[in-house]
Amino acid sequence: MDSISIVALASIFAAGLAMGIGSIGPALGMGQAIAQALAAIAQQPDERNSLTRTLFVGLAMIESIAIYCFVISMILIFANPFWGHIIK
Repeated sequence: MDSISIVALASIFAAGLAMGIGSIGPALGMGQAIAQALAAIAQQPDERNSLTRTLFVGLAMIESIAIYCFVISMILIFANPFWGHIIK
């Protein structure tokens, strides 16, 4: 196996690992945030609007972590910075 194939294989493996590990945390965080928001709404139904607004802002922040992992995996697959060291 030549060095180009090794870099390509390592990039694909690293991209899959980044997406796999990088999406576990946000998924667990989103589930816990939604569960806590539903519990808070059940205890204080009058505060539903402010809780929902705060929940959506928090979910957007949590989701940004998964988006960063996706961007990193796309960079590793399509715009790999290591190609310049191999192809000369």
